Amino acid sequence: MNKHAETVIVVGATSDIARATAMELASQWNLILAGRNTEELEAIAHDIQVRFECEVTTFCFEAMDPDGHAAFIDDCFRVNDDVAGAVICHGFLPEQIQAQRDWDLARRTLDVNFTSCVSVIEPLMKRLEERAQGFIAVISSVAGDRGRQSNYLYGAAKGGLSIYLQGLRNRGRHSGVHVMTVKPGFVATAMTVGLVNPNSPLVATPQQVARDIVRGIRKRKNVIYSRWFWRYIMLIIRSIPEPIFKRLRL
Repeated sequence: MNKHAETVIVVGATSDIARATAMELASQWNLILAGRNTEELEAIAHDIQVRFECEVTTFCFEAMDPDGHAAFIDDCFRVNDDVAGAVICHGFLPEQIQAQRDWDLARRTLDVNFTSCVSVIEPLMKRLEERAQGFIAVISSVAGDRGRQSNYLYGAAKGGLSIYLQGLRNRGRHSGVHVMTVKPGFVATAMTVGLVNPNSPLVATPQQVARDIVRGIRKRKNVIYSRWFWRYIMLIIRSIPEPIFKRLRL
C-alpha cells in the first residue's frame, strides 16, 4: 500500500550514489527512476517497492540526447503530477591522460558532467517554478573547487556545474524552488574502482553520501560536502597561492 503523497525524480538512478539515495528517499517519497539501463532500473525499482511500499516508476534517460530532455521532464510530470523535486546524479569520470589525448573523450566528459545537466535541469526548473515550490539537488564534485592536473577536464565540467547551480539557486530563491549543490569527495563506487582506496578514512561509501544528500534536502542546505570534512580540505586547497599551487603535483 502506497504511504507517500509526493514523488522525487532520480536521474542517473543506476549509479551507486543514486541507488543509495533512492533508498533513502523512499522512506518519505514515491520515486521516478531514470537511467540508460532499463533492465537494471526495473530491478532497482522492484527492490525499493518491496522494501518501502512506495510507488516507483522508471524511464529511460540518455544524458547525451539533450534534445529529448524536455520531453523526458514532460513525461515525468504527466505520469506523476505530484513531483516534489529531483536529484540529478548522472556523471562520467574518464582517465585524465586519455581525455587529454582524445577530444571525443574530453568532449563527452564536458557534455555528460555539465551540458546534459543543464539541459535536463532547465525544463525541470520551469515546471517547479510554475508551482512556486520544490527542490533540485545536483551532484557536482570537490574536483570543481580548484583545477588540478590529475583531473582538470572533469573538474572544469563540475566547476562549471557548481557555478551554474549558484545562479540557479539565486533564481530559485525568488521563484520558490530550492537548489542544493552536492560536492562529494572520494567515494568508493564502480566509477572510482582503481582510483581510490576504499579503506581510506577519506573515502566515503555511497550510503554515507546518500544520507548526507537526503539530510541536506530536508534541511534546505545550499551547498553540502560529503563527507563533511571535505569542506575544510578544499578550503585549504583553495587558499594555496597560485605560484605555489602550480608547482604541486595534485
